[in-house]
Amino acid sequence: MSENTLNTICKDGRLLFSVKVVPRSSKTAIAGIYNGMLKVKLSAVPEKGKANQALVNFLSEKLNVPKSQITIITGLTAKVKQVSVKNITQENIIAILSESK
Repeated sequence: MSENTLNTICKDGRLLFSVKVVPRSSKTAIAGIYNGMLKVKLSAVPEKGKANQALVNFLSEKLNVPKSQITIITGLTAKVKQVSVKNITQENIIAILSESK
């Protein structure tokens, strides 16, 4: 896949993709696609899980899915995280990203 395309994997009714998080940003927003990953700027600090919770809250709002359907699988203490979202397709995510620009 190209650098400007979100790399996703569909597994067991869940869509898996990587997110590059930039904590301590001036505002929380989608910053685009970076090396096949969704780049998200978060105003939250990376302390005591605050940035992870902010990411789940933000993705829930943007993707219009309940927070319970979003799981951070790997990277809880890293800037690159593997995220799983239940009941969503790659087409849904691409449409949402297009609207965010």
